[in-house]
Amino acid sequence: MNLKHLIFIPCFLLPTLVWAEDAAPEKKDWQWSGIVGLNANATGMVNWAAGGKNNITGVAFGKVRLLYDKDNLSWDSNLDAEYGMSYVDQTYDKVQKASDHLKFDSKFGWAFQKQWYLTVQAGFQTQFDLGRTYLGTGAPNPVISNILAPSYTDISVGIDWKPNSIFSVYLSPVAGRITTAWVSNSVNERFKDFNRETDIFVNQTIMSKAEDYDLREAMQEKYGVWHYTKNGDNGYSKDYSNVKAELGLTLKGTVNYTYKDLKVMTGLTLYTPYAWDKTKLYKAVEDATIYEVDQLISRKYSIENAEYLGYRDNNRRFGNFDVDWTVTLSYQLLKCLNVTLSTNLKYVNGLKIADKDGNNPTERVQFLANLGLGVSYAF
Repeated sequence: MNLKHLIFIPCFLLPTLVWAEDAAPEKKDWQWSGIVGLNANATGMVNWAAGGKNNITGVAFGKVRLLYDKDNLSWDSNLDAEYGMSYVDQTYDKVQKASDHLKFDSKFGWAFQKQWYLTVQAGFQTQFDLGRTYLGTGAPNPVISNILAPSYTDISVGIDWKPNSIFSVYLSPVAGRITTAWVSNSVNERFKDFNRETDIFVNQTIMSKAEDYDLREAMQEKYGVWHYTKNGDNGYSKDYSNVKAELGLTLKGTVNYTYKDLKVMTGLTLYTPYAWDKTKLYKAVEDATIYEVDQLISRKYSIENAEYLGYRDNNRRFGNFDVDWTVTLSYQLLKCLNVTLSTNLKYVNGLKIADKDGNNPTERVQFLANLGLGVSYAF
């Protein structure tokens, strides 16, 4: 997702900032805030012409913030965790995972001017459990994610603007990101005999072989934890690894606001690496080797029939932004009963997602929304 697609996103912060300036509470050195709870929803159908299935979904969640702000020092930490399961009235795959994420972010700053902080920030995000594509056919369900596959660890130094305890904007020109697609030997062993014909997420180059299924390599392929290595005049090879490190630029905006029984928590993170390589690569039909255009021409191979693989850098270059935008709205109806709406929009350059039929893997906008009624405790 490039810069022109992102212009509208920070606009959500502007009205909130004005609102927050007028409603900022009395300042305290240590401030706890957040919400923890359990939401549930159910759908029942009888002769429903539009179709669908009876289902029950439960989601446990917690969003907690700890802020210390005194004199010239500020320490702001946020934890966001969610896990949900669904029961679907059908023959196969009755129990399915509905949502799953774990995010932690902490930043420590020193105020060199009023409302301006020199800041060191660290963040981590992954999930708790295996993620699957539920086929509903009785066949093995493809694994598409796991704890640490992927995970994202960010460490950066930058400037934080904090006009009050509710709103902040952070910019770092020195931002390191570590992406992992790590799969343990025990998990990889469990899936070594997985039927490739039912795996609708990995690309055809991995599915075409009949030997044992390699979940580790499939995860590394999907989440872009690999790089092309040039073999002189003999083309390129793709090398996989568990970890990929990048240096880039990051911009973050956060809002954490409470007005009577309404709690608003939202955060937007943009990241782009310092990289620029627009070399286009192709797989030749003649020898199944990866080449640049000039190399294909020198060998008199067919460019028209060669498989286009994309850019050498897997679209990981400066100006292409990864986006992670979360919004949570919670309204307390009674003392412990609340309505919660949470959304998460993501876009990761280099992460290939297939369509609903398991074909045409490409970069796509990801969106998740949960609306539930449940018990919770807000503070």
